[in-house]
Amino acid sequence: MKLLASKTSPYARKIRVLLAEKQIAFEFVEESAWSADTTVPRFNPLNKIPVLVLDDGTCLYDSSVIAEYLDPLGAPVFIPPAGLDRAKVRRDEALGNGIADAGVAIFLERKRAESLRDAVWMARQAGKVDAGIAALEQELGGKAYLHGDAMTLGDIACACALLWLEFRLPEFTWRRSHAALGRWIERLEARPSFADTGPPAG
Repeated sequence: MKLLASKTSPYARKIRVLLAEKQIAFEFVEESAWSADTTVPRFNPLNKIPVLVLDDGTCLYDSSVIAEYLDPLGAPVFIPPAGLDRAKVRRDEALGNGIADAGVAIFLERKRAESLRDAVWMARQAGKVDAGIAALEQELGGKAYLHGDAMTLGDIACACALLWLEFRLPEFTWRRSHAALGRWIERLEARPSFADTGPPAG
């Protein structure tokens, strides 16, 4: 299988971490959906990454669908099989994705000419980021991970979102203002799956 992805995407990093944790072999194809010569629309008509292309040519997108496919393929398992436990982990994944969505919206809006930027829109997205971070800290509480003593897909998604904020929107100083999240992220950053999938320096 091959993964079409950007090294800076929080959604792609979620999948790269998952693949690394499971030690699943894959071909990484670096792509940007924003490039004029992008090949992404051949695999995803929405021109969004990541896309997982299976050996038979089947294309899976978006990141939540890819994670759903990958999780049963090997140990450890990061999504509970059923019931409320599963729903909570998927909810935590949605929280991470939502924080990333709002952050990306701000990042893209800032690429527009200053006269065209919508300050109200950006403030609304910033409010979502702040509320998401606060909800994440509340969910974590005093636990080692969001779901207890073991890392789940929710931890991966939320961590990738917060680390992306540090990379692209460092004014969100969540690590300094949320000490529990800082300790939690340090545990995750110590794992090779996170250490090896960070965005390129510079």
